[in-house]
Amino acid sequence: MFFDNLKREYRNLFCIVFTGIAEKTGATDEKTKKTIENAIKIDTPFDESKGDLAVPCFFMSGIMKSNPANIAAEVAKAFSFAMGKNGSTMKALFFDRSEASGGYVNVFLDHCSALGALSEKYKSDGNSIFSNSTLAGEKIMVEFSCPNTNKTLHLGHMRNDALGNCVSNLLKASGAQVMRVNLVNDRGIHICKSMLAYEKFMKGKTPETEHVKSDKFIADCYVMYNDYEKEHEEEAKEQIAQMLRKWESGDEEVMKLWKLTRKWALDGINETYRNTNISFDKTYFESELYKDGKELVMKGLEAGAFYKDETGAIMVDIDGKKKVLLRSDGTSIYLTQDLGTAWKRYKDYPYTQCVYVVGNEQIDHFKTLFAVLAKLKAPFAGKLYHLSYGMVNLPDGKMKSREGTVVDADDLLADLEKLSLEAMSEEISEEKREGVAHNVALAALNYYLLSFTPGKDMIFDKQKSISFTGNTGPYIQYSAARISSILRKEMPGDCVDFSKIIPKKYDSLTLPVERMLVLYLMSYQDFVQKAAKSFDPSLVVTHLYNLCKIFSRYYHDVPILKSDDKTKTERLGLLVMVLAAIRNGMGLLGIPYLPEM
Repeated sequence: MFFDNLKREYRNLFCIVFTGIAEKTGATDEKTKKTIENAIKIDTPFDESKGDLAVPCFFMSGIMKSNPANIAAEVAKAFSFAMGKNGSTMKALFFDRSEASGGYVNVFLDHCSALGALSEKYKSDGNSIFSNSTLAGEKIMVEFSCPNTNKTLHLGHMRNDALGNCVSNLLKASGAQVMRVNLVNDRGIHICKSMLAYEKFMKGKTPETEHVKSDKFIADCYVMYNDYEKEHEEEAKEQIAQMLRKWESGDEEVMKLWKLTRKWALDGINETYRNTNISFDKTYFESELYKDGKELVMKGLEAGAFYKDETGAIMVDIDGKKKVLLRSDGTSIYLTQDLGTAWKRYKDYPYTQCVYVVGNEQIDHFKTLFAVLAKLKAPFAGKLYHLSYGMVNLPDGKMKSREGTVVDADDLLADLEKLSLEAMSEEISEEKREGVAHNVALAALNYYLLSFTPGKDMIFDKQKSISFTGNTGPYIQYSAARISSILRKEMPGDCVDFSKIIPKKYDSLTLPVERMLVLYLMSYQDFVQKAAKSFDPSLVVTHLYNLCKIFSRYYHDVPILKSDDKTKTERLGLLVMVLAAIRNGMGLLGIPYLPEM
């Protein structure tokens, strides 16, 4: 049920009423009708006591030569009369009454009927009532994470993963077929740096002998190389260039070293993915695709789309800027590899759109990539979108991988788990504490990272993220657990199917806070749809937080379990629906549901 759809229906009906009133004054020309059609707005009243929808009438003053208050009174009367004559429309739009207030017509909805319709649909269709079909028929590929096999996943990757995973969930909830893909950067200059450092400083040692996670072992090698380069810059760079040339020519010893270090990196990275509930439908490796990119560049050169400069490098002009596609020694750059990857993926999965989730420092790279693909006349060139996001910084400054000052994802998760344990209720049994702490840490991490509009830079604050109060993941988890606890008390035996609590009819929920809860349930789908369309999970974060805040007020102010039997049953039914919406939102955001905390 879309609240936006409901508002559109009301707008259409008000358009008919306004036009009818204007015609009574003799304003029957097409210009007047067009003015009315363009001017009508359906707002939400700032004052909860003023109803659920507000229709301003000020624009009619010039047409009717009357003040807005008088116009509103006439429109409210005419609208109520029209709705009263059409019972089926009145019921379908959950209309209760309309009243004039100043220059506005305020519409009051029948919240009990709306909640009844939602509840019946939930009982028959389950969580699908929170989904929509606006993207039905679309095939969307979402590329995210894209780690390098020379370092661990860090806090920046966590924002990428949270965003890519949530956007995929939102697109799927809006009816699209979604393919989640990862592209592992497992070749190139930076990978050779870790390999060279291992050869020089760590040969014979393993992650096991050093008692360190395997991807961290490789990341340490990367830091060692950068320390080495500071002392021997020219020598180090020549050694790296030589190693890359050997890798591309398939040198046996270099390939053996590459496979060893690559496996260590991937084993550790995949362990982190498992710990953070991140998965992919398909993983691509640059080492398997870079040659495809080279072939495309050569074809573009033959077709005249590219050219060679005086050094022998293959170049392209994009908006007056010269860009390298192949170095003069024939080795690839990242852009070359991305060309081959893009073509290969479209063959594998002919999408209607491909979304690249990559930080905003790569905006220029993707503009170039998309422009080069257009020059190559790729059939998918117009279907590509770069979802750029801001940098994640720490309260004390920016992270730098090469200096080893990044916030390692595993370490961050461990810190959040420790903070969760410190704040955890002693009522949680010993055998459950670690599992609960891990899930609370994931909630803190994902929610905080998604609470910012993607394009904005952000500062990650561990202490704020793990708080059980305020706009945080643990607060959302706690709200869901509290509702679950209330409902379990009313369930017979071990039954946990809360839908059995839902009554056949609602007619006793008259409190303003109950009306607000129903309105947030009615508009939940709209926020999912808007978030999917704009690739902005923060819209769902905000709606979910507001829903939980209203529930918290309801819980503290209303004696839910001490009401008379009929009212209590209806209030419990309302809570079933609130919990269902919260859990659905948690699933979209990657927040684990905990029935007790």
